[in-house]
Amino acid sequence: MSKLLLLNGNIYTSPNFQKKVEAVYIENGRIVALGANSELKLQFYRADIETIDLEGSSVYPGLVDNHMHLPGHGMRLKMLDLSTAKSKQEMLHLVKQRLDSTPEGEWVLGFNWNENLFDIPLIPTIQELDQLSQRHPIFLTRTCTHVYIANTTSFQRAGIHEGSSDPVGGAYGRDAKGQLNGLIFENASIPFYEVQPKPDYEDKKDNVRQAIKHALSLGLTAAHTEDLRYLGDMETLLRIYRELQEEGLYFRTNHLIYYPHLSELDELDMTTGDGDEWLCIGAVKIFSDGSIGGRTALLSEPYYDAPNTKGMAIHSQEEFNEITQEARKRNMPIAVHAIGDGGAEITIRAMEAFPVQQVSRYRDRLIHAQVIRRDQIERLKKLQAVVDIQPRFVASDFPWVIERVGKARYDCLYPWKTLLKSGIPCGGGSDAPIEPLDPLLGIHAAVTRRKPEEKNNGYIEKEKLSIAEAVRLFTFGSAQTATEETERGSIEVGKYADLTVLDKDLLKIEPDDILNAKTAMTIVNGMMAYRRSFRK
Repeated sequence: MSKLLLLNGNIYTSPNFQKKVEAVYIENGRIVALGANSELKLQFYRADIETIDLEGSSVYPGLVDNHMHLPGHGMRLKMLDLSTAKSKQEMLHLVKQRLDSTPEGEWVLGFNWNENLFDIPLIPTIQELDQLSQRHPIFLTRTCTHVYIANTTSFQRAGIHEGSSDPVGGAYGRDAKGQLNGLIFENASIPFYEVQPKPDYEDKKDNVRQAIKHALSLGLTAAHTEDLRYLGDMETLLRIYRELQEEGLYFRTNHLIYYPHLSELDELDMTTGDGDEWLCIGAVKIFSDGSIGGRTALLSEPYYDAPNTKGMAIHSQEEFNEITQEARKRNMPIAVHAIGDGGAEITIRAMEAFPVQQVSRYRDRLIHAQVIRRDQIERLKKLQAVVDIQPRFVASDFPWVIERVGKARYDCLYPWKTLLKSGIPCGGGSDAPIEPLDPLLGIHAAVTRRKPEEKNNGYIEKEKLSIAEAVRLFTFGSAQTATEETERGSIEVGKYADLTVLDKDLLKIEPDDILNAKTAMTIVNGMMAYRRSFRK
């Protein structure tokens, strides 16, 4: 039985960070006592109890990333990262460097290109990729993971040719002559993934391992993660996380279950809430649309800079309703990727038609909500749904997103303050590997609504959050989205002892100084999961 006494801390105990204590005593993974140093030393300062002097460090409820993809983040740490490219030429140069070190015939896979950050927003053409190599298949994923670009060799491997028709929920980009231009949208990427080399079990496990280690070093104690599209099946998922926990990686996970895998849950006789203190089954994951960057997010009105399209629905309303019904048959909530207000509309209609409250105590979740109308927010409130937001999207998407959707929808863009004022619980995440995993970047973006290097007042200032509100997104808010607020999310007696220890008091510093804070310790279930070595 682990016993831990923390002294001389700046320990925030309430969900709104209005109360502090100096010391906390933890036993068997739970918080047993809170109070002054003198009180807790008198009760628990003994040889059989480990004591740590926090030396004035600030302690918060364990930070949680409430929407990410752990194996995908682990893959990103190993893949060709194109996020540093500031032009099409730089992007091509990075690909050429990887090609030079890749044996002929093997795939070159790149990740995280974003033409909106280029000096001139031009995407490489299929011809330019072919000039780099026709002996390697090249497949590059946009930062949103809803748009891709590939060379001719990659198309040939996938069996896609000029006469190939677009699949349901996807499309192949074409030039003015109707010829393939190398772009691939949404479900049209499936044939390419099917012919790429498959990672074996140890590769998958190491991807998750590296992602968890990185998360712990950033002060994260848990993640809500959607893994099955990466790991393949429930048996592999459960085995990997069980083995990593046995290795001594102390990290909690709440798993969104991609809807095609529901039959596997049936075979395992599992549903939302099942698992243990380390791994818990969460909601059923569904996609309603794509991304704004790729113009595949579904809007209710056409894109301002492309009036010929409103985006793309992944499922018709009828199909979406059928999937929702399958979740309800299993007493499960749904968690839906909905970036545009058109995608949100499909989602909300299904939630209204099949209320989760009739089958489960868990809440439905709307993920992203980057373009959402006030009337939709009111409907979500009536449904008692929650929203998973990614504040870092503001830093990545502005100002180009305004040109994409138009100023007429200005009040609908990333309305984090409006959502909170409405009373809808919101949790904060990164959507890593789409955005950087660091929760401090998300907190900073929620407060400033701009990039760290910018010096302006932020985009749509009225939607800025206070530092306390931003930190709450990654603590109590993330607990609410999983309906776990009675177990975690604040430092209170009886709750799980998940703590993030930082060397700065986020509630007392200027917003830009948030990014200078360092993780001193990450404590999960009362155990030291990460401890920083401060060398002088």
